[in-house]
Amino acid sequence: MGISVTAQDLKTTCTCLLTGAGVPDKAAAQCAEVLVEADLEGTNSHGVMRLPIYLAAIERGQLDPRGIVRFEQTAAGTGRVDGGNTLGQVVGVAAMKAAIELAKEAGVGSVTACNSNHYGAAAFYTHMAARAGMIGISATNSPPALPAWGGREAYLGTNPLALAFPTTSGQPLSIDLSLSVVARGKIIQAAKANRPIPSGWAVDKDGRETIDARAALAGALLPLGGAKGFALALAVEVLCGVLSGAAFGPHVNSILEQDTNPANVGHWFMAIDTKRFIPQDIFLAQLEGLMAELKATSLAEGFSQIRLPGERRAVTRTQQLASGIQLPEETISALNQWAVRLGVKPLDL
Repeated sequence: MGISVTAQDLKTTCTCLLTGAGVPDKAAAQCAEVLVEADLEGTNSHGVMRLPIYLAAIERGQLDPRGIVRFEQTAAGTGRVDGGNTLGQVVGVAAMKAAIELAKEAGVGSVTACNSNHYGAAAFYTHMAARAGMIGISATNSPPALPAWGGREAYLGTNPLALAFPTTSGQPLSIDLSLSVVARGKIIQAAKANRPIPSGWAVDKDGRETIDARAALAGALLPLGGAKGFALALAVEVLCGVLSGAAFGPHVNSILEQDTNPANVGHWFMAIDTKRFIPQDIFLAQLEGLMAELKATSLAEGFSQIRLPGERRAVTRTQQLASGIQLPEETISALNQWAVRLGVKPLDL
C-alpha cells in the first residue's frame, strides 16, 4: 500500500511546485489537473511521478515554463499548434479545445501540435471531446523505445493512441493504449523501485530479452502484437511527428536525460461531431446496445465479468476520489524534495 493523498491536496501541491518553477498560474493548474487525473484513474505511470522529471527539465533549460502556445487554423476543419516548448499538458489542452471548436463548425476537427513535450495520459484529451458529446482521438510520439520489427535498436516511441466515445451515462467508452507491450512509465516505476519486470516486456541493448528494468530502459521495449504493433506505432509516428512538423523517431529528445535540447514531441488530435453522421440519440442508443450485448456475452473460463475499455479506470477514479489517491512513498518523497528546493509547502501527510 502507498500513502493516501486527497486529489485536491495533490493538485494544490503540484500547482504550487509548477508556479514555483516559473510556470504561469493557469498553465500550472492545467498541468496539475492532467497529472492528478491520471493518478485518480490508477494510471500512476503518467501521473504526478512525472512532475519531478518536468521540474528538472525546466531547471536545466530544456523545457520552457512560460512558452507561448500558438494556434493557426489552416482550413475549415484543420489547424496546427506550435507548443512553444512548454509543458505538453498545456499544449494538449489547447489543441483539443481547438479541435472541438473546429468540429462544431465543420463536423470534424483535426489539429496537429509540434514543439511540445510529454503530455501525460492521452485519455485526458479524448475525454474532453466526449464531454462535449463528440468522439475524441489523440495520439503522441515519444523518444525512441521500440525497434523496427526485426531490428534491435530503439527507433520509434511507444506512441500511445487513445479514443473516447460519449455515452448516456456520461462515462465515455475510453480506449487508451501504448503501442508497446507496456507503457515506458511502468518500466521507469520498476527501475525506481528496483523491481524486476515481467519477461516479454523489453530487450536489453544487445537485443536480448530482459527482466532488468534499467537494462530495458537502456535497450528497447517490445511492440504490442509484434509486427502489427510496430505498424501501428509507425502510423502514429507519421501522424504526430511527420504531419505536425515535429521531430520523429530518434530525433525526439528525452527529458529523462541530462539534455538541454528541446524534445520537440508531436501530437495529433481529432474531434468528431456524431450529429453530422447520425442523430445523437440514435448514436447513443446504438452504442449502449453494443456495450450491453458485449457485456452479456458468455464468459471464458477464469473470468467473472466482461470489462469494457475504461471501466476499471472509472471505478478506480470513483474509489480514490472518496478515499484518497494511493501514491508510492518514493513519489511523495520526490515531490517534497522539490518543494524544499522551490520554497513551496510540502505535502502535509
